[in-house]
Amino acid sequence: NESRFGLGGAIFSRDIERATALARDRFDAGACFVNTFVRSDARMPFGGIKESGYGRELGIAGIREFVNIKSVLVA
Repeated sequence: NESRFGLGGAIFSRDIERATALARDRFDAGACFVNTFVRSDARMPFGGIKESGYGRELGIAGIREFVNIKSVLVA
């Protein structure tokens, strides 16, 4: 977490519950992996935080990066 980058991180542990909680609550990274290396999968969003990028690609969140949302208020 001391790094100015935050693309991805991995935790290797026999205690899956603890490792999952650490990845979820303590890692400052756009993608966190437990007992595997950082990789992308078209079914889940992928992208960094800090100086590792802005936004997401892949998955529903990635699709939303390419659409414009319009608000229309009728009173």
